[in-house]
Amino acid sequence: MNKEYINIEKALIPYRFEIELGSEIFELEIRYNEIGDYFTIDLIKDEKVLVNGEKIVYGEPLFSEVYDVRFPAPTIIPIDESGKENRVGYDNLNVTVFLVVVNE
Repeated sequence: MNKEYINIEKALIPYRFEIELGSEIFELEIRYNEIGDYFTIDLIKDEKVLVNGEKIVYGEPLFSEVYDVRFPAPTIIPIDESGKENRVGYDNLNVTVFLVVVNE
């Protein structure tokens, strides 16, 4: 199993960036909700929004509930590989919890 990590620049939020997932180029847009201390992510391909505002939930693969053939082949999972965390929040994203891209 091959893994990569998606770096989230919290100081830039809200922001959009391009990323290669599998052999395709997508855009991800990251937002932060201060009141609830959670992040959301949009998935965009060819300037079409495929998913808008999906909450980043610890241990849950992104886009799994709304998946269709236009989505990236790799799975993206927010996890803490040390096993210390159990949620995603501002203080731990890109510190102990990372968006891990799993290429199976």
